[in-house]
Amino acid sequence: MNTTFASRGLATFALAALPLAIQAAEPLQESSAATAAEPQTLNPMVVTAALAPRTADETLSSVSVLDEATLRRQDPTSITDLLRGQPGVDVSSNGSFGKSSSVYIRGTSNSQSLLMIDGIRLRSATLGEPAWQFLDPRMFQRAEIVRGPRGSLYGADAVGGVIQLFTPEGEAGAPTPRISLGGGSFDTQRYSASLSGASGGTRYYFAGSHFSTDGVPVVRGGDDKGYDNTSGLVRLSHTFDNDAEVGVLALRARGNTEFVGGDTDYVQQVAGVYGELPVTDRWRSRLTLSEARDESDNIDVFGGSIIDTRTRTARWENTLYLGAHELIAGVEYSEDRVSGTTEYAESSRDNTAVFAQGLFDLAPASLQASLRHDDNQAFGEEVTGSLALGYALDDSHTLRASVGSAFKAPTFNQLYFPGFGNPELEAETSETLELGVRGQYRQFFWDLAAYQTDVDNLIANALVNGRFAPYNVAEARIRGVELSAGAEIDDWTLAAALTYTDPEDRETGKRLRRRASQSLRLDVDRELGDWSLGGSWVVQNHRYDDAANEERLAGFGLVDLRAGWDFAPGWSTRLTVENVLDRDVVTARDFSGNDYLNAGRAAFLSLHFGG
Repeated sequence: MNTTFASRGLATFALAALPLAIQAAEPLQESSAATAAEPQTLNPMVVTAALAPRTADETLSSVSVLDEATLRRQDPTSITDLLRGQPGVDVSSNGSFGKSSSVYIRGTSNSQSLLMIDGIRLRSATLGEPAWQFLDPRMFQRAEIVRGPRGSLYGADAVGGVIQLFTPEGEAGAPTPRISLGGGSFDTQRYSASLSGASGGTRYYFAGSHFSTDGVPVVRGGDDKGYDNTSGLVRLSHTFDNDAEVGVLALRARGNTEFVGGDTDYVQQVAGVYGELPVTDRWRSRLTLSEARDESDNIDVFGGSIIDTRTRTARWENTLYLGAHELIAGVEYSEDRVSGTTEYAESSRDNTAVFAQGLFDLAPASLQASLRHDDNQAFGEEVTGSLALGYALDDSHTLRASVGSAFKAPTFNQLYFPGFGNPELEAETSETLELGVRGQYRQFFWDLAAYQTDVDNLIANALVNGRFAPYNVAEARIRGVELSAGAEIDDWTLAAALTYTDPEDRETGKRLRRRASQSLRLDVDRELGDWSLGGSWVVQNHRYDDAANEERLAGFGLVDLRAGWDFAPGWSTRLTVENVLDRDVVTARDFSGNDYLNAGRAAFLSLHFGG
């Protein structure tokens, strides 16, 4: 698909959205009590943006929430299918079904954005980025996407933003079983089951899933490359009479994925325990101990390798409630460890941090300020901070402005890989300015944001003094505008996202590789009694596979359709057809210049019991 077609599509959406915006801008007629009774799907509670529960319009951030209903309607085969085209989010992949994937938030790199699962960070310490492709969407209930720097809250790598996935909690009542089975194109099979409930202050959720497929060719003329994933989840918590709470989480995914020239056995795992105590009426304290693992056993044309990384973290967080204001302060200690067949110059590093944040309600104004100091054994000290100011123009419209800094930590590969690493590397640093406005109504919302991010000390591979290695040599400037909207009108659920991004290498003036600059996503769903129908349309313009912008990858338009039928109490069936128009979707190439192919048209049918 060419750029002209994509641009026309974006313009068409903008014109089509105007009547909706004008209609929604009418003053609210409902009483405050009636409004409070409405489901908070259009102004959901968000915890990732400010370390405290805030509705979307109170976060003073650009946020998107994909709730349980959205995940169940779309029932994607991968997390990246769910994220593609969301406001400010772009995705590239080396093929479908368990193949290496990258998520770019606001034009930053895959390693400049943070993935968290129930507050636990997951990534490879050697690569510095998460393996999105190995996470089964059915293990999660909700996703929060926070765009913009969060280094002052979460430390390294939260330059472009943070995506947090939440696992389900047990709901009050008797044990509730859920079972799902199905399959479809490419000999795909998919099964999942769960048991959840709550009694006497104890909540529990146990789940397991299995996904397997013969897959499709990764490059033209190649053989099918399969993928399988088996995941398990345990989540338990207990709340005592004094409102103290303890809990445990364990999520593990393991399987195999094939690629050109080999395959990988992988493990992705997060585990944690926490305790939360109301010390006084105004002071609540929480201690979390966690571990995340990224393990891979690779067989390839070079013979193979084993790379295991582990991150252990202790985080103590305290919240003081001062009337309408909140103060949050804490300390965090983490340790990365690397083991396997590669002998790194260093196999571990630790990081100690202190952080504080103030959330001030000065109605009609609000203020958020945060500061964090990190001391890392490998690359030294970093101080990050943020300041956000909001102003409520009326009950429905809020202006916001913010400035924030962040940094990206050098990876183990960049620092210590034999014959390549550079232990003198400094962290990449960034500063971001953002202006935004949100309109929040009972049945509709819209959000408009403009931003600029300047990144210094970008790490790039270069030949210096006769040695090819990573160095701090580059700078980038990323400018962008995002418009998102959503509505729930009668039995219709609508969502739209329009993104323009200009990620520029300041030294060459070229666009950063593998990023589209224009993106549109539309999601439309309709309830028809026992039936539901819906579809998604994602349009993106061209991107470049190389830094010199000479290898152009064509833009594309993707159409996915879905239908559901609740044919008996507790029983339902769903049909999804992905890439209905069977378009070529290429977002990356290999070192030989071959396009990495994504799957064409594919259909999947599933049967569900219990929801």
